[in-house]
Amino acid sequence: MSSYSSDLLRLLDERGYIHQATDAVGLDQLAAQSIVPGYIGFDATAPSLHIGSLVQIMMLRRMQQTGHKPIVLMGGGTTRIGDPTGRDESRKMLSDAAIDENIAGIRKVFERLLTFGDGPTDAVMVNNHDWLSTLGYIEMLQKVGTHFTVNRMLAFDSVRLRLEREQPMTFLEFNYMILQGYDFRYLSQEMGVRLQMGGSDQWGNIVNGMELGRRMDGVELYGLTTPLLTTADGGKMGKTASGAVWLNEEQLPNYDFWQYWRNVDDRDVGRFLKLFTDLPLDEIARLESLEGAEINQAKTVLANEVTKLVRGDEAARLAENTAKETFARGGSGEDLPSVEVGAEGMRIGAVLTALGFTASNGEAKRKLAEGAVKLDGETVLDPGYLVSVDEGAEAKLSLGKKKHAVIRR
Repeated sequence: MSSYSSDLLRLLDERGYIHQATDAVGLDQLAAQSIVPGYIGFDATAPSLHIGSLVQIMMLRRMQQTGHKPIVLMGGGTTRIGDPTGRDESRKMLSDAAIDENIAGIRKVFERLLTFGDGPTDAVMVNNHDWLSTLGYIEMLQKVGTHFTVNRMLAFDSVRLRLEREQPMTFLEFNYMILQGYDFRYLSQEMGVRLQMGGSDQWGNIVNGMELGRRMDGVELYGLTTPLLTTADGGKMGKTASGAVWLNEEQLPNYDFWQYWRNVDDRDVGRFLKLFTDLPLDEIARLESLEGAEINQAKTVLANEVTKLVRGDEAARLAENTAKETFARGGSGEDLPSVEVGAEGMRIGAVLTALGFTASNGEAKRKLAEGAVKLDGETVLDPGYLVSVDEGAEAKLSLGKKKHAVIRR
């Protein structure tokens, strides 16, 4: 039984979101008494976030579900610098137009999961470029720089690990933690924000911002982090052999997104249902207790529920129907990933790589040699095999039991 009195912390606790909190008692009291505006920052380095960010997005959804105000902070300014956390090298510079385009793409998923508007608990999206770009350098040094010691900045993992490995860190990146701390202070002043949330790797940055707000304005701010999300086999959440599991359909087809969740490890089903769906806890407990082949029912529920939230009801319905047709009846399914081979055809290794089933031609050769590749039910071993289909016709390609695609001309 949760010891929290506020709906917000009780819900976050029951569903497994809380790793560390700076002052859980104080935050709990505040959330029980008033609407808490809270934010999470997201960098705009790609036109979509991947599922490694989904737990953070769901935390903002949980805030709104319990009567608080979620603020999505897009790092239009900090993206121009690059977060050094967990990185071995400097991030590539993006143009202003590319960053704006990425933010527009990223907004789509938030609009599915949050309700935006002008009301007291409506979500808002802000861009830190709006205030960081107007901050003069001398003003920044005088106002903010005096509250940071180089000794402490050098002790941060994001800096220390790079220096220990003798990998270069630019002065630009070194400033990232100062600017992120300033974001928290700015949002507390301008929008009444009291809470910053993030992944466990952001703990130091969050504490920095809290301390800056206290020193500059004497305001009490709070921080909360989620556990580092790994799969049961120790892998990083959101990474697969064929690449990132993107939240936007433009970067990853609906069927592939659905399949990711349908194929999770049995041990992850209950945890993922709590974190990534709105299903009641008693229903999750029932699904989690299924054993043997029945656990596949729970995985299908997980895949459907997450896909509905992130991609919409129709995407989930089509993906499930495609899976049923593919596995149960041997059909091709209308939502399977597809590739056009043209009149001249395409080598089977290139087809596998074009679909994202293999990361390289070398991996494609290995899979073919293992007998894992089938074309219309027949095993193909020759990496030089030319795949061709008649105009208007199609063929079904399978890699193992879980990856299927349609080849068209």
